[in-house]
This record gives sequence, C-alpha cells and structure tokens, in this order.
Amino acid sequence: MSERSAGAKTAKQVVLQAPISSSDPATLATDDMDCDLDPLSADELRGVCERLREESRRRTVALASAVHELRTPLAVMDGYIELLCNGKAGELTAQQSQILADMQANEKRLKGFIADFLTFSAIETKNLNMNFEVGDLNTCLSEVCSLWMPRFQKKSISLYFRPEDELEPFAFDHLKIQHVISNLIHNAWKFTPARGTVWLSAEQLHWERRLREEPTVHEKRRIDTRKLPKAARVIVSDTGPGIEAEFHQEIFQDFRKLTRPGNASDSMGLGLSIARRLVNAHGGKIWVESKPGSGSKFFVLIPIPKH
Repeated sequence: MSERSAGAKTAKQVVLQAPISSSDPATLATDDMDCDLDPLSADELRGVCERLREESRRRTVALASAVHELRTPLAVMDGYIELLCNGKAGELTAQQSQILADMQANEKRLKGFIADFLTFSAIETKNLNMNFEVGDLNTCLSEVCSLWMPRFQKKSISLYFRPEDELEPFAFDHLKIQHVISNLIHNAWKFTPARGTVWLSAEQLHWERRLREEPTVHEKRRIDTRKLPKAARVIVSDTGPGIEAEFHQEIFQDFRKLTRPGNASDSMGLGLSIARRLVNAHGGKIWVESKPGSGSKFFVLIPIPKH
C-alpha cells in the first residue's frame, strides 16, 4: 500500500473517531450531571444550572409530544370499544362484556395519565394559559360535586357540599379551580371506605399570609382584619385513614404518592403537584392537616382581588 493511500486511510479513521462536539446540548447536560461541582465558580455553577434547566425543559417537551400522539390511537380504540359494547357488531356473551368493561376502565386510566402529564408539561414549560374571569365560586364547586356524586353513591360514600352565601364573586380561572378541587375530591373518594363521609365547603375570610393554620386567640387579638386582604378558603375533608405528618409536604411534590392499598397504579403521583401549581398560579396556597386514623383535611386559599 502506498504512503498516499495509507495516509488517507489514517485521516479517515481520525475523522470517524472524532469526539462529539461539546456544543451539543444533550452532551453538555450529561457532562454537567457527571461533573464535580465543588471546584466550580459561581458563574460556572450558574451555567451548569441553566444548561440542566434547558435540558429538562427540552426533555419535557419531547415527552409531551410523544404523549400527545397517543391521543389519536386511543380515540380510535375508544370508538371500537363503544361499538362493541353497544352490540352493533354482534351480540356479546357475559365474558366478552366483562372483558370490554375492563378495557374501558383501563382506557379511562390511560386518558387520565395523558391529561395529567400534558397539564404537568404545560406548567413546566410555562405554556399554561390562565383565564381569569369574575364568577361564583359556589357554582364552580357545586358543578364538581354533581360530576362526582354518582361515583360516591356507587361506593356508598356520602358527599356533602356547604356553600358560603356571603362569598362575593371574584376573578379566578373556573376550569383550573375545578381541576384542583376535583383532584382533592377524587383522592377523598379513593381513600374513604364505604359508608364514610366527604365534606366540601367554602368560606370567605381575611387572609393573614404569615399564618398557615387557624390563628390562636392571642394572634386574633393582634390582627387588624380591616387591613388584611380577602380570600376564599375551600376545604375538602374525609373520614379516610389519614396521612402521617412526615408526608404532609412530600405528597405535593412531582411523581410522589403514598404507598398504600388505595393508591394503586391508577395514579402517576402528579395530581397534588399539579393542584399546587394551579393554586400558586392564583397566588394562593394549598396544604393538608391530617393524622393517621383521623381522616384528612385539605385547604385551598385563593386571594380575592381588590376591586
């Protein structure tokens, strides 16, 4: 082999073995996750943080696009299942009807997964549109109760709604608040045993932002409510098993869920995380008060804008 051809082969090998450009975002993000942060300066740490944040956003968008593509085949599947269930493709046996019922139940779960993840990705990528309109919170909550009532009756759980007659109309995102309350009611329905009770209530109050729980008698005396902003407080309480204190904050984090019989594979662990973000988008707060054996009480505070 001549020196010319050998040199060309060597050059070709060098090109083929050249490292991936360090400007590739995915490669940079991988390097950032593997690097030692201790010797880095403040500017370098800021750069690592920004690159990881952008990579997280990029992956979330990619996953959301993939999840969104599941909607079309799922809609086709839904149509065929409905066709079979209605007997339009022929009479079904009892066993076939049961199989189709199981398919419908799992299809509904998959739709819930898709809806939760798309909402989560919209929030994470800051593409969530908020639509604030003046409305009646009592009506908003009553609609949620009406939607859930059949499922509560089927499980023999009592659902009560106590509206606040003096609650004034104010601007909030009707659908987003319904999403939050529906998630809380769903959790109450899921964990409350048969013959249990779930309460939904609303009230108007003056919000002392430094206080998360009900103020003490001493605190009430030193608070001048005339100077405090107004807020609507929604409470969802149940007679379920309760939640240990160490999980009161953790359950609002992404992809976190309690390990217990009632919290099986029908949840991604995003429901309360999404609820927290939607409440935060209203400038409000959400938290839980609970202890094992005494049920749970979830609070949602929504500030009422000044006129």
